[in-house]
Amino acid sequence: MVEVAPGKISRAPYGWAPLVVLFIVGLVDRIEFNLLSGVLPYIQAEWSLTDTQAGAIPTVSALAAIVVAVPAGLIADRGKRTRILAIVVFTWALATLGSGLATGFAMFFAMRIFLAAAENIDNPAAGSLLADYYPPVTRAKAYGLTRVTTYLGGVGTILGGVLAEMFDWRNAFLIMVVPGLVTAWLCLRMREPERGGLDRLVAGTSPAPQAVAPATFGQVLRIPTLLVVSIGLALLTLGLAGIFFWLPSLMVRSFGLGTASASSIAGLITIVGPVLGTLIGSRLGGRWHGTIKGGRLLAGGGGIALGSLVLAAALAMDSLLWLSLLTGLACTLMSIAIPNMTASLADVVGANARGRGFAVLQLLTTAGGAFGSLIVGRVSESTGSLTVGMYALIAPMVVGGLITLAARGSFERDAAKVLANA
Repeated sequence: MVEVAPGKISRAPYGWAPLVVLFIVGLVDRIEFNLLSGVLPYIQAEWSLTDTQAGAIPTVSALAAIVVAVPAGLIADRGKRTRILAIVVFTWALATLGSGLATGFAMFFAMRIFLAAAENIDNPAAGSLLADYYPPVTRAKAYGLTRVTTYLGGVGTILGGVLAEMFDWRNAFLIMVVPGLVTAWLCLRMREPERGGLDRLVAGTSPAPQAVAPATFGQVLRIPTLLVVSIGLALLTLGLAGIFFWLPSLMVRSFGLGTASASSIAGLITIVGPVLGTLIGSRLGGRWHGTIKGGRLLAGGGGIALGSLVLAAALAMDSLLWLSLLTGLACTLMSIAIPNMTASLADVVGANARGRGFAVLQLLTTAGGAFGSLIVGRVSESTGSLTVGMYALIAPMVVGGLITLAARGSFERDAAKVLANA
């Protein structure tokens, strides 16, 4: 355990290197995931896929990820988390290689399912590690910088579209094998922090390890804030997964852009917006946490609800410029939730059960995101309009923001229980 006197806890007792590594883990994960969006027009053309078939790829992949969510939480609470990450990231690299070498749609489909399952195992371990690397005062920043990679994966959309147009869509996947292997090595180099050590220091108790009975999933699910925040994020993910999966295709069909141009614009939107939103959210969370009741959730839920409405306005634009600008603004507003809601979850779940807590979050958000692309694809085929398909997902996102705001009342109570138990 890091030697720090109670009441004088460093903002980064283990340094900032673990945050950098976990940021890279999340970034490699999301870049690889978003490659599919960028190369999608080429894959549909090569294997003559309908919109429903294409939309089913992330849906079935997400269902596979749901299956491993609960075991992943148990493993994170019992095993060495840095080693878990290293094994998982190495597995990504193998699945990515298989995607690039696929000789038919069945093999490609199988590799995407395998990859999604592997990717979902790392989230509970990474979420648990961050809470033990960084105290509450810097958790919003730590979770924000790692979770923003969900949107920074737009780099994958750009990379996929550009490489597919310049060379071949398979090259986009083959190139990502190398970063995966390097990231796995970095994970092995990380130091494993003591579980709950920082919580005990914050509570002013002995930093010596204590035997604590692990909480069950049933006990974790009875934490009101965790459940409400997870549902709110699940509804947000449902909308974003569907809309941003199809955004490059919308630009190709509605504005006549080439695949590389559409992927580049869509990817840029999902990079700039989230970076700004995370910076704003981290600052708001730091200011409002402890000064406004449920301040983190006020920032997160308000950002989601308002951003969803702005996104609805963006989809109504018949100008590519206005579509891009308003979508970027919507991304910024909704990304305010990234640092605040994940930090809130870490605050309300004890150290002995954080793996399970983040497994619940991952299970619900994965379930929410599983059907977004499929719903858009299905509605698009039924109505003949990809835009109408996207509008079907706006209402759930607004509801997600409102549900998150409703959790403000329980947050302070749940967070106080964690420190009391420490």
